[in-house]
Amino acid sequence: MSPGVILALLAYGLFSCSDASIKSLGGELSVFEIGFFTSLFAVGPALLSKARKERWRDVLQFNNPLLLNIRGLSGVLGSGCVIYAFTHVPLAEVYSLAFLAPIFVVLLSAMLLAEAIPRYRWLLLVLSFVGVLIVVRPGFRELQLGHLAALACAFFTATNTVVLRSLAPREHRLSIFATVTLYALVLNGIGMIIWGSSLPTLPQLAVLALIGTMGGVGHLTFIGATRLAPANQVAPAQYTQMLWALGLGALFYGEYLDGIGIVGLVIMIGAGALNLLSPEAYGRHLSLKRHGGAAQQPSEAKVLDDIAISQCAIAGSGPQQAKS
Repeated sequence: MSPGVILALLAYGLFSCSDASIKSLGGELSVFEIGFFTSLFAVGPALLSKARKERWRDVLQFNNPLLLNIRGLSGVLGSGCVIYAFTHVPLAEVYSLAFLAPIFVVLLSAMLLAEAIPRYRWLLLVLSFVGVLIVVRPGFRELQLGHLAALACAFFTATNTVVLRSLAPREHRLSIFATVTLYALVLNGIGMIIWGSSLPTLPQLAVLALIGTMGGVGHLTFIGATRLAPANQVAPAQYTQMLWALGLGALFYGEYLDGIGIVGLVIMIGAGALNLLSPEAYGRHLSLKRHGGAAQQPSEAKVLDDIAISQCAIAGSGPQQAKS
């Protein structure tokens, strides 16, 4: 196992523990309070990811303000939705719905970017969706607002991914970081004022600091993973979050999936892994290694990268969603 994959596993473990900690605050603090304070505490570790060649004054240089604002708004909305979902729905069910983001990425790429999607990739995405249906089983049991929030998170994550793909070549990374962070702090702050809030107690503040710190450190760890391994190797590691969700949910919250739900998870994880570990991805990885990483990507390879990035950006709380 490569060092990059090991770091990816560690990053997703930190993300999962952060998400499970969010669940512990359900009913005690509002979505806005959790989003505000976790984003605030995540700033410190995230700032350490600044590259040496980047300058702080680049924060104020915007080449595409419209897309930056869409990225910031969709990031905050996705964070709010997933925080609500974590505090109202079992962890494994939230992840299963949020992992539908690659389907939305493919749909948006096909509609907005005119990407050509092979039939077998559509089949794998449909299988992923079937796996989610088996886990959640709509029509056989009551769906809650938290389920819809998790689904909305998948859509906003996909929007983030497609917008980020357009922004990345032309926009400074610090500008993207600053915009999303500012949106998270301002909109959640406004929400706290309108719907009311109270100062967290010291134990609650400690949990919020832990959530933000784990998210920020997880972000730094994930950056290290992507520098040591290609996206198509790093992204599948996120499916270990399902194992974390099952373990943490059972250990701390008494959440257990039945046999049918586990079958759905297996289908979803298998289809998702095959989607990321396709022959094209493997062949492209070999080609990049042979040519020193300078191979040009066809449109399908771009979609594959989008899928990988969206998988990496799903992880739930404000810090991960905002900074990925």
